[in-house]
Amino acid sequence: MTQTGRVAGKVALVTGAGQVDGPGTGTGRATARLLAGHGARVVIADIDPERIEVTRKEIASSGGTATAVVGDVTNVADAERFTRAALDTYGRLDILVNNVGVSVPGSVVSTPESTWDQMLDVNLKSVYLCSRAAIPAMAASGGGSIVNISSIGALRAIGFAAYSAAKGGMISLTQEMAAAHGHQGIRVNVVVPGSIQTPRAGHAADKLGEDIEEVKRRAAAVIPLGRVTTGTGWDIGYAALFFASDESQWITGQVLSADGGSGVTLPAVALAGALKEPPA
Repeated sequence: MTQTGRVAGKVALVTGAGQVDGPGTGTGRATARLLAGHGARVVIADIDPERIEVTRKEIASSGGTATAVVGDVTNVADAERFTRAALDTYGRLDILVNNVGVSVPGSVVSTPESTWDQMLDVNLKSVYLCSRAAIPAMAASGGGSIVNISSIGALRAIGFAAYSAAKGGMISLTQEMAAAHGHQGIRVNVVVPGSIQTPRAGHAADKLGEDIEEVKRRAAAVIPLGRVTTGTGWDIGYAALFFASDESQWITGQVLSADGGSGVTLPAVALAGALKEPPA
């Protein structure tokens, strides 16, 4: 593995880096592979040992360096253990990607309290716990970069009230951490995925009783870039790679939407335009 990549010499921790069953590549898996491919030594964390082993083997087979750690991001001891694995194995920690996410559809009326608590624990409390453990280690090495993976649900309604509330909270927490720890050389930014094709996209469609192919068709009709390309986990991985690298050394507390342009137009307007024939 050449050490001339965009994050060469750095040590990264990526949570939720396992591969969920289904077509496509998840954001955590893609991010971990890109960081390793660009020279970072990577600690990959996931609650499922089989899923995380898939990612570790892929990184190793490509000539990268990765250490797999099994644990629960909502457990304080496990969150601390992830950072300790980076320090014990590689001597430092420069990058943290908080990628874990789980979603359940429902309004505030239909969502049980137990589900609400679970959504906030997995999607938001995990960022607090993993960041709290990682920040002192980063500061000891002169700084670092934290990249939080949010959701388009943080910016507009998608039918997942508790999940969206947690992902919206992630954006506010990102800005708080950026302000509090910038003097330590720690940058904190957030990536907001829009409609992307990952294994979890199919699972989300199933939860809503939707056919994933119909979801893709509707998305292509209203997303400005939808008729020429499809968003994937790799698009989120490249955004995370940018924030993790020194290329973004003067950027912190920012929100980057990787959504194919869906945030720049009203769906009804986009759909009306999509139904017209493009100019010859």
